[in-house]
Amino acid sequence: MEQGTQHDVVILGGGLAGLSLAMQLRAAHPQLGIVVLERQTRPLPEATHKVGESTVEIAAHYFADTLGLRHHLEADHIRKFGFRFFFSEGRDDLADVTELGVSAVLPTPSYQVDRGILENFMGEEAGRRGIDFREGATVRGFDIGAGDNAHTVRYTDAAGDHTLHARWLLDASGRAGMIRRKLDLTRDNGHHANAVWFRIGERLAIDGWCDDAEWLDRCDPPERWRSTNHLCGPGYWVWLIPLSSGAHSVGIVADADMHPLDKMKTFDLALDWLREHQPVVAREIGKHTDKLLDFAFFRNFSYSCSRMFSADRWALTGEAGAFLDPFYSPGSDFIAITNTYITLLIGHDLAGAKLAPHTRHYERLFMSFYDNTLCMYRGQYNLFGDPEVLPIKVIWDYAYYWGVLCQIVFQNRLGDSAFITRMGDDLQAAAELNGEMQVFFQRWHAQSERRNRKTMLDQRDLTWFADMNRTLHDQLDDSSLAERLRNNVHMMRLLAASIVERAAVDHPSLLEGTERFTGIEGTRTALFARVA
Repeated sequence: MEQGTQHDVVILGGGLAGLSLAMQLRAAHPQLGIVVLERQTRPLPEATHKVGESTVEIAAHYFADTLGLRHHLEADHIRKFGFRFFFSEGRDDLADVTELGVSAVLPTPSYQVDRGILENFMGEEAGRRGIDFREGATVRGFDIGAGDNAHTVRYTDAAGDHTLHARWLLDASGRAGMIRRKLDLTRDNGHHANAVWFRIGERLAIDGWCDDAEWLDRCDPPERWRSTNHLCGPGYWVWLIPLSSGAHSVGIVADADMHPLDKMKTFDLALDWLREHQPVVAREIGKHTDKLLDFAFFRNFSYSCSRMFSADRWALTGEAGAFLDPFYSPGSDFIAITNTYITLLIGHDLAGAKLAPHTRHYERLFMSFYDNTLCMYRGQYNLFGDPEVLPIKVIWDYAYYWGVLCQIVFQNRLGDSAFITRMGDDLQAAAELNGEMQVFFQRWHAQSERRNRKTMLDQRDLTWFADMNRTLHDQLDDSSLAERLRNNVHMMRLLAASIVERAAVDHPSLLEGTERFTGIEGTRTALFARVA
């Protein structure tokens, strides 16, 4: 065994999180010596490589702009037609149920990515950018130390056994969670759900599943297949995600108690489950069972992590750290956030700064973003089949995401301690309001009549909603951004009041206690004028 070579950064894992971290570090600190160790070898298989195929606005901005991959995304992947929801539990008549989505693509792009195609390209691009990307490298062990080049990594490849010494050890090993498991950092976050998924080597052209003229005319262009389509029922949702390779990704994500994994943990069981709960999907998949590409499942996929960054110069990113839920596709968003904090920490280290205050600050911010997003999922799956409540919850959740978190990321303020401190009261108010609204949605769901009308709730009809999306890429100075955030928090209070008033039309008792968090009493609002 060789005595070991010394490196500034060693990254465990060369998938999406690890390669994107390496690219961001290379761009920010080109003097660094970066080694990425990846167990698999290229080329990776298209369509069947990994889930995490749907991106939303933060991740799309990160990959396209921060990492400079826009041309690849536009040329080799699919521009997403937004999220779309159908309340089709036990139904095969999509035209006759409530649909939530947009009639035309919103201005800020997001993408459906084939992980095999993307990671193959990123592996090649890493080499072009001067990153030492070592494939076929199986990590056999590592030691975490303190001080210069204190971390030791032992790995094996086709050439034999090797040892590396690193100043920074960064874990992007996915669910293997090498550092997280070694240091016993995994924490139960109270959100217990399972997922199964598979890929079919055929486009599932949802636009052709109905011949209802009104339904077909709702979208321009009529390309629902480009959406991340959610087919929803009590305690679960089914995803349909198209891939540029021509395949389609299908997944079932369900509350562990309401829909046990044992009822869907093989393809045949999953197809039987779909025949009961989403017969329209089962019917279409049944036409292409000969084109099944893969099948896999995760039990209890969501977890938290007690540490993400350390002043001893180690850090976690992606699923090696904490993972939320695939609903709203936040996985790559949190890769972007975590990688940015790691890049900033290494910058502080290069500048000779003490790391402990920065690691604590960034970890608090990361966990606040994580916890505020987690409350959108934890304890909420029971209302996923409610065609009256879930569409409004989705609009609310988007308003919080675009109005607060996206603003901080798009305006490059994730590490701006002075600005975050200045806006602390407003950000805390937004977080508390979000928490109150998640509780309110449960109260409303308990009384909801679950009316499932033949209609499309077009999010583009909400002018303020489309405007929030359209202006995400605005370049704002501190005062303008502060004003926007305060306006967005005020708008969220108006939105909360509008939601409460809408629910109270049928259920007056829902008004009780809401004044404390909406801050508005007896004010009629028009935020849902056309979608109501």
